[in-house]
Amino acid sequence: MTIEEVLIDLKKKIKTQLPKEITISDVDFEGPELVIYTEEPRKFADDGDLIKGLAKELRKRIVVRPDPKVLAQPEEAIEVISRIVSSESGISSHFFDVDTGEVVIEAEKPGLVIGRHGETLREITKEIGWMPKVVRTPPMKSTTVNNIRQFMRTNKEERKALLKTIGRKIHRGLSSKDKWVRLTTLGACREVGRSCFLLSTPETRILIDCGVNVSGEDNGTPYLYVPEVHPISQIDAVVLTHPHLDHIGLVPLLYKYGFEGPVYCTPPTRDMMALLQLDYLDVAAREGKKIPYESAMIREVLKHTITLNYGDVTDIGPDMKLTLHNAGHILGSSVAHFHVGDGLYNIAFTGDFKYEKTRLFDPAVNDFPRVETIVMEATYGGSRDMQPSRKDAERHLQEIAKETLENGGNLLIPTFAVGRSQEVMIVLEEAIRKGIISDVPVYLDGMIYEATAIHTTHPEYLNNELRTQIFHKGMNPFLAKCFVQVDSKEKRQKIIDDREPCIVLATSGMMNGGPVMEYLKAFGPEEKNTLVFVGYQAEGTLGRRIQKGWKEIPMHAAGGRTETVKINMHIDTVDGFSGHSDRMQLMEYIRKMRPRPEHVLTQHGDEKNCMDLASSIYRKFKIETRAPMNLETIRLA
Repeated sequence: MTIEEVLIDLKKKIKTQLPKEITISDVDFEGPELVIYTEEPRKFADDGDLIKGLAKELRKRIVVRPDPKVLAQPEEAIEVISRIVSSESGISSHFFDVDTGEVVIEAEKPGLVIGRHGETLREITKEIGWMPKVVRTPPMKSTTVNNIRQFMRTNKEERKALLKTIGRKIHRGLSSKDKWVRLTTLGACREVGRSCFLLSTPETRILIDCGVNVSGEDNGTPYLYVPEVHPISQIDAVVLTHPHLDHIGLVPLLYKYGFEGPVYCTPPTRDMMALLQLDYLDVAAREGKKIPYESAMIREVLKHTITLNYGDVTDIGPDMKLTLHNAGHILGSSVAHFHVGDGLYNIAFTGDFKYEKTRLFDPAVNDFPRVETIVMEATYGGSRDMQPSRKDAERHLQEIAKETLENGGNLLIPTFAVGRSQEVMIVLEEAIRKGIISDVPVYLDGMIYEATAIHTTHPEYLNNELRTQIFHKGMNPFLAKCFVQVDSKEKRQKIIDDREPCIVLATSGMMNGGPVMEYLKAFGPEEKNTLVFVGYQAEGTLGRRIQKGWKEIPMHAAGGRTETVKINMHIDTVDGFSGHSDRMQLMEYIRKMRPRPEHVLTQHGDEKNCMDLASSIYRKFKIETRAPMNLETIRLA
């Protein structure tokens, strides 16, 4: 059956399901969605269950779009929206897209625009014909979010054409009678870095993650040149679990070499991905390294990105559905669950995950309708890889901060911009609010402020307590007055010169460069100051050397000179803030998984940890396990 025949058949089915007074002018695919065009959008709005019933019957994600001739004029529509929606919603802008019949409403409190069970949205549609789509006004100004939204609006016509092409490819008819599922390992097996897997059927080829090993020169990229991957133009889609560079660093490279398909991920992953990829190019240029792709390719990724919320079941191929679930690792991180064929096979990829409630996130999801195989990380899969409890870690950090500030010193925390920084920020904000530590400024230097602004744009991806605190109590810890952005060299120098007690969170997390080095140079010689590590320090990094006790550090100075900085400040390490599960949590994740998988594949850990975790799962739960090497192809069904 051709795609045109599929659409004609769907149109007939839709007409039989709808009341006779509702007419359909057209149906078409746009990405994974089936778009219904109608001259009676108000009648769809009258019956909130109509679209739900159609989606269930057709097993498609459905969007209703009004015919342009039934739309109210934008000026009139804005007046109506202002009358219907409470002024407390804080609407900041409206954007009318005639091509889609959508009005994008940007508001500080989207829930007030949506209304209970979408009632307010339906009322807006009944009054103006336009289909309202609500986005959050970032409470902290995010350059990344603003630029992405502007870019998508500027390129809406090209994007719509892309989505139509993608939609027709997804919903094409099956061409093969064969039924099999294979997994090819292209990176991150018995190693950490360059995560990349290929999931294949006779119909569909999906890449899961496409990362770079930022610390490895010789084996920095996935094996994208092997026959299973070529031609790259024939890959159907890329699915991203989360936006750390070892999972998304080389996605733009795919577009450089002919890939034209979609990238699926959550909205926060899209925003963080753009931020981190641009920073990756910037750092590579500063260090004189070869840049793997131009920034234009990052824009190409954005143009092709289709965002999915947790729990959305989405067709990504003629024989494959994808559902993303919370992974508890960083903002928007996902466990990617694939349903292959008509009940043929189910496989899930954890990506990096945390099976414990944290200050930011709920524990990773391990409850699925069906799953035969799970591919899981083993970063801390060794038998001795146990982390302190989160509460102990928080108490330890607060004690260090209290002692340092009472002695008139400064606390310097080198940290990663995404995830770890925000966890530490919440702990420090609470300590200041409750009077556990002095009310001092907490300076955010490097990408930390921008990454935090993206967190404030997507609070629905935070845990239940934080959401309640933000939505119902009007208290957002990220907006606390103690946090101060360091957005210039002059401001950084002023902090250093003032020498008033303060806390500084600065990148980079392993002290390989970045603004943290300026503070180290200034604070390092004085005993009253403290440097505290809250993240892993890899072998060979400056952070690791200081952790080992180095007291003199060579650093670059003006004019190409090298100067020696004495480290007399206190050095401390607080374990327990990791976004990865430790050994006990990894085992618990499988023990409590429902349904129990038939196969477990371990990856994203060194060889010893991958094999240790695999053998332990087998011994404990009698599940068939394997720690595959890179370049293996495994038949799953």
